[in-house]
Amino acid sequence: MRQTSTKKLIAPGIRKGLIIFGILLFFIVFSGFAASAKADNSSETENADQILEELNSGEVTTEWNDAYLFSSREDALKELESLKKRSEEINETFRPEFEELSGPVLLDYLEAKKEFSKSIEVLVVYAYTQLSKNVNDPFFASLLADTQDTYTEYWKANSFTTVKLTSLNQEEWDRLFSEEPGLEMYRPYLEATYMRFADHRVMNESQAIYCADLDNQRMKLETEAMSQITNNVTMAGNITLENGEEFSVNSQSYATLLSTDTSQENRKRCYEKRYYHLINQSDSMASLYSEKSRLDDLAAKELNYTDYYDYTLYVSYLNSSQIDDMNAVFKERKNVFEPYNEFRKNKLGLEALKPYDLMLQLGDKSGGNYTYVDSLKEIQKSYSGMDPCFNEIFLMMVTGNFIDVYPDPENGKRPGGYTCELYSLKVPPLIFINYNGIISDQKMLTHELGHGVSIYLMSNSVDYLYCSGTLYELEIPSTFNEELFVDHIIENSDRETAVTVLSQHIGEYQNYFTRQPMITEFEYKAHQMCAENGTVSGEDLNALWTDLFKEYRSDSVEYYDENSAEWAYINHIYLANNYYTFNYAVSKAISLALFKQYKEDPETFNENYIAYLSAGSTMTPEEKLKKYFGIEINRQLFEDAMDVVELRIQQLEELDSGENEPEYESAAESLNVYSGSFWSLPLSSQLED
Repeated sequence: MRQTSTKKLIAPGIRKGLIIFGILLFFIVFSGFAASAKADNSSETENADQILEELNSGEVTTEWNDAYLFSSREDALKELESLKKRSEEINETFRPEFEELSGPVLLDYLEAKKEFSKSIEVLVVYAYTQLSKNVNDPFFASLLADTQDTYTEYWKANSFTTVKLTSLNQEEWDRLFSEEPGLEMYRPYLEATYMRFADHRVMNESQAIYCADLDNQRMKLETEAMSQITNNVTMAGNITLENGEEFSVNSQSYATLLSTDTSQENRKRCYEKRYYHLINQSDSMASLYSEKSRLDDLAAKELNYTDYYDYTLYVSYLNSSQIDDMNAVFKERKNVFEPYNEFRKNKLGLEALKPYDLMLQLGDKSGGNYTYVDSLKEIQKSYSGMDPCFNEIFLMMVTGNFIDVYPDPENGKRPGGYTCELYSLKVPPLIFINYNGIISDQKMLTHELGHGVSIYLMSNSVDYLYCSGTLYELEIPSTFNEELFVDHIIENSDRETAVTVLSQHIGEYQNYFTRQPMITEFEYKAHQMCAENGTVSGEDLNALWTDLFKEYRSDSVEYYDENSAEWAYINHIYLANNYYTFNYAVSKAISLALFKQYKEDPETFNENYIAYLSAGSTMTPEEKLKKYFGIEINRQLFEDAMDVVELRIQQLEELDSGENEPEYESAAESLNVYSGSFWSLPLSSQLED
């Protein structure tokens, strides 16, 4: 369908751990790297103690070198002009031939479309990543906008193809396949992109052009929102710390101070400075969001969806009852986190937990003292039980100028992190982070590297048109990577470090299973509010955010009475790909089920996992999960996930108390982590074949 294809081409990689939504396609063509990586997989995994190449600290790179995309800005502009001409040529070539469409013509069109998509992907990645480095750079802001416009014009000029292909009946499709055997490799792609959307299609070229313009406006609003967040919303101003030092509160410094400063008064001043600054910013962001919401639902209704939420679930192969069940489980079982909150309160020696106490790292290593290279080495060690290709791809990414590491908000570098794929070039993706050396930065790094491994495997395993997947699928390798990392730390560190990291990890469970689904629910209700009222104020959205927050949050934390405007700085709610964040919760629940299989039978798991990551969109999401892991997305999956959280909290308490000493060797040994009783809970989402 056009919308999903458009997102792939004009909105790459915007997320904390963001990846382009892409085209929902299917059919596997294994080749290149992944084929060799999978060869002899059984013998490789049997040799778990094999010696893998270690990271050389002197080879680590910390900035992008994107000269392989374009050697100069002038070359990028030349490519833009070339793409405009190519768009016209595709129209001139195929418009007359589509009047009496044949199988060979359709195959030729798919190949031409593919090559155009590859070229524009490279241009988008170049513009978007450089604009992320400085949201105020006029050249890249203009280049990104012009590239978006070029794709919009391409879609308008060639919308006749989608009008035609979504109107075909089964008999006509059968004829096309019989006329051209080469189409067979694209059957799943055609099913996912055209045949599946017969009830959600543009009826004529005029409607297609209108929809393309709507999408372009939505993308422009997204770019504007990222600029506003970077320049205004996250720039809260200065505070004076207890020692008299002036401290500038921005997106990076805020997270670092609340994670590392043991002075509760400093944390309070920092928190309040941003808290009230966000309220002051809420009206301007509400105005932007109101317009975005209007365009979102207008675009969806043009294609016979109830609203954009309906569209999101449909293209994700999910239904509302699955997400309703997920939200219900997390609300009903939010008290699972109360023992953890009590643990945190006691560990910090507080009478009550305040919101500015929730991010502080526990233990003596409270400062940002995890160097980037040291974090990379620990992440590499966490791959010791994985297929060797994990280590190979990891080394390529961290030594090849594929990661932009350090924050620079003063010079316009935007907050957060994401991974931007380059499927067309079959190279590692570009990873964008803001590394400050705290535990959450280590987790963000391993999260994005998980995306990187998956993207590289996919791009080297299947045809370009199948390099995609639903959002929750694309988040699975990143959330799974987090479990690998924490497992490694617990098994190989002293007790204090294990407690510090596990405590932070449980806090992230709270984020995954309460905050992320809540953000999606906020988006849904905010869209409804905008539809009913035409426009909303910051005060309206602040009240909505706070009311929903009360349904998900802990009663043991003393939050502020004023309505919060925390929604205002969340990048995800301004994305053209709406309702992004529930995918984090879905993916994390699946990752916990996968991790159980990994610990029980690493060899079988590795074989299935590499195949799963390599398959791209060659089969539907539910088919892939069932085929490789026997997992379904249902209420029990989320109940099982919360059971794991309970066991993790028990593990944390036992670790901290030093139970089972003097036999204590590591957290894993003393608590039977991931073996025996810890993972003996029944994961009912695992189905019998």
